[in-house]
Formats: sequence, structure tokens, C-alpha cells
Amino acid sequence: MPTLILHIVNEDPVVGEVDTLPSPADNLVILKNPRKRDGKDLHYLEPNVTMVMWPMSRVTFIEVLPTSEEEEIITFVRE
Repeated sequence: MPTLILHIVNEDPVVGEVDTLPSPADNLVILKNPRKRDGKDLHYLEPNVTMVMWPMSRVTFIEVLPTSEEEEIITFVRE
């Protein structure tokens, strides 16, 4: 499950997981477990919310964080 950082217009970035990466044809981004970068709850959501939909018109850009498998890849380092 990929983790994204959504940069929303006039808001702090939001971190969450998605089932699949959004495509250029999507109108909404559906995030599971939305939170701030530091892991704290978003002040404008109810405490028991587990999934949020944002319209793509409000999203400036999206960052895709590496999965745990990608972080463990050892590459050749020349010294």
C-alpha cells in the first residue's frame, strides 16, 4: 500500500496510504489514515475518520514515499 504526501492548496501537507496510485484521469484522491507529517491528527477531521476524499482541483502536487521493500535495496557504492 503506497504512502503519499498530498500538498493541498492553503493547507499543511497530509500523509496517508492509498490502495493504488492516482491516475491522471482521477477526479478524487482517496487517502486512508490521514494525518500530518509528524503523525498528529488533522484538526479539521473528526477523531474516528479513517478515510478522506480530496478533489484533485485542491491538490497542488503529490509525493510518493518509498515502500519498505524499496528502502532495503542495497546499491553498489564506489569508494
